[in-house]
Amino acid sequence: MKRDTGQNRAITSKWRPATQAVRGGTWRSEQGETSEAIFVTSGYSYDDAQSVAARFAGEEPGMTYSRTQNPTVQMLEERIALMEGAEACRVQASGMAAMSAAMLCYLSAGDHMVIARAAFGPTRWVTDNLLPRFGIEVTPVDGRDNDAWAKAIKPNTKMFFFETPANPTMDIVDIRAVCALAREHGILSVVDNAFASSALQRPLELGADVVAYAATKLMDGQGRVLAGAVCGSADFINNKLLPYQRNTGPILSPFSAWVVLKGLETLDLRAVKQSENALEVGRFLEQRVPRVLFPGLPSHPQHALTMSQMRYAGPIFSFEVEGGRDKAMAVLNALSLIDISNNIGDAKSLMTHPASTTHSSLSPAVRADMGVTEGMVRINVGLEDPQDLIDDLDQALTQVGL
Repeated sequence: MKRDTGQNRAITSKWRPATQAVRGGTWRSEQGETSEAIFVTSGYSYDDAQSVAARFAGEEPGMTYSRTQNPTVQMLEERIALMEGAEACRVQASGMAAMSAAMLCYLSAGDHMVIARAAFGPTRWVTDNLLPRFGIEVTPVDGRDNDAWAKAIKPNTKMFFFETPANPTMDIVDIRAVCALAREHGILSVVDNAFASSALQRPLELGADVVAYAATKLMDGQGRVLAGAVCGSADFINNKLLPYQRNTGPILSPFSAWVVLKGLETLDLRAVKQSENALEVGRFLEQRVPRVLFPGLPSHPQHALTMSQMRYAGPIFSFEVEGGRDKAMAVLNALSLIDISNNIGDAKSLMTHPASTTHSSLSPAVRADMGVTEGMVRINVGLEDPQDLIDDLDQALTQVGL
């Protein structure tokens, strides 16, 4: 394949993020295609046996096996790295594959990690149930409290892990402060940036060591494929993550990589417009329900911090209704336009009840500690006209007596 200018770091590093999202990491074959090619192959052939040995030894560039490298997948990795301002990136089969890989490739028995207690349900399942089985101690803290992070540090603490904004409580972590604290103590900081993407927030520029993604969300942005990504220094990606990924196999398929590549081309447009729509919907809900958890609203206690580290507050937020689970589900059932779905980041507006879906694997006590109430619903605001979304929410709330 011929490497386009998208492969030349001296050129692409000068591009702005919107340009990198469209052209970064582009390879072209001798056919000169303008859209990235999908290389559907498990293996590769070689001119001679010596070339095979040289590639496996890392002495000669080239592909060896699609569990480790694939041209379409590598284009996506290089594009995401450019957009993040990272030295390197590896993509995974799903967002949870990315989160698990970021932890397991680095932590060992006897290590300790600190996690912000407000997190995606499966992430907390991994830290609460899986990691302890392998002798890794985990301490959940209130991620909003900078002092709590400092107090949780032990001599064997190796990792800080947090989502910001957090799913579904929308807790905001002070990225600069927490990552600076981690660096001061030689602790690796890992940020799940799925609710924002690089279009809205760039954690590496704020001091994070590693950024992890469910690229299923805003990066694809249209509910088509599962994908994940981990970005960081070349040392972390190549010497920690790659050996784990090569030998355990959570690689992304070429087709899914191609779909995400196409999604990235419109990421900035979608993320900004959906964020603007969400702000309109959030303002309406402030007048109709007891509590809106949306850091894009000036009424949110962490609004100033949010806007200091995010370009926009994103398209996803939560709100609470009176009446607990029964009333929350009644609101969902009364919707006529917005879909009931546990996904986020889609161009279509979606709503879910976290306590019975995304966080159902956690105990009621853990959900309560995180702030996931029975009356909480989470909304992903899409690209529809925001007034249509407001009308749908208004009629649903009215229909159930709210």
